[in-house]
Amino acid sequence: MAIKGVLFDFSGTLMRIEPAERWLSTVLARAGVDMPDGEVRRLAQELEEAGALPGGGAPREVPEELAELWRERDRDPAGHRALYTGLARRVPLPPPLPLPGLYDALYERHMEPDAWRPYPDTEPVLAGLRERGVRVAVVSNIGWDLRPVLREHGLDRYVDAWVLSYEHRLVKPDPRLFEVACAELGLLPRNTLMVGDNRRADGGATAIGCALHLVEHLPVTERPDGLLPVLELVG
Repeated sequence: MAIKGVLFDFSGTLMRIEPAERWLSTVLARAGVDMPDGEVRRLAQELEEAGALPGGGAPREVPEELAELWRERDRDPAGHRALYTGLARRVPLPPPLPLPGLYDALYERHMEPDAWRPYPDTEPVLAGLRERGVRVAVVSNIGWDLRPVLREHGLDRYVDAWVLSYEHRLVKPDPRLFEVACAELGLLPRNTLMVGDNRRADGGATAIGCALHLVEHLPVTERPDGLLPVLELVG
């Protein structure tokens, strides 16, 4: 069947969060903290290993006291914040840190549009789909509103529907979230392609009959054309 709509994951598919070192450096600079580069790198690595950067890698180990928040992180904004600030607090920050509100500032930073970069082929692919009359939805497991990020990067104009887990209390791979997305686009699943970076989560779309295209979750400089095959798949 012809593909008439494409569902895109957000993080690691359309856009990528900034490196942990830049994330931490930005917040420290705003707080007026001057720290040696080596120390910033060390702390950034520890925060990354703790899984404290949303959109970054998963924690090496989820602490027992945060396990429930981890399981439910993309269903509730308050729980999402509590989880990631809790993971960040696992990393001891040396004097004069932690400053009041520093962990919250780290969390807030990851939601800022300039903390995210589109992959090089994101806009060309979205524009190509629009030219072909193919409808587009963003389907994301997320605990906050990503619309301003795409808007700031000029990408929201290509999106016809937004299906965010916390707004529906449904998390990929639950087939019901993909059903919502198809309904929002007014399309049957068999006419829809899911594009994402996680075989388990995004692969849930195949349960209702969507096609699937996977990309690698890599830095933007290392994945210049992972989305281009989508234009070939829609014909």
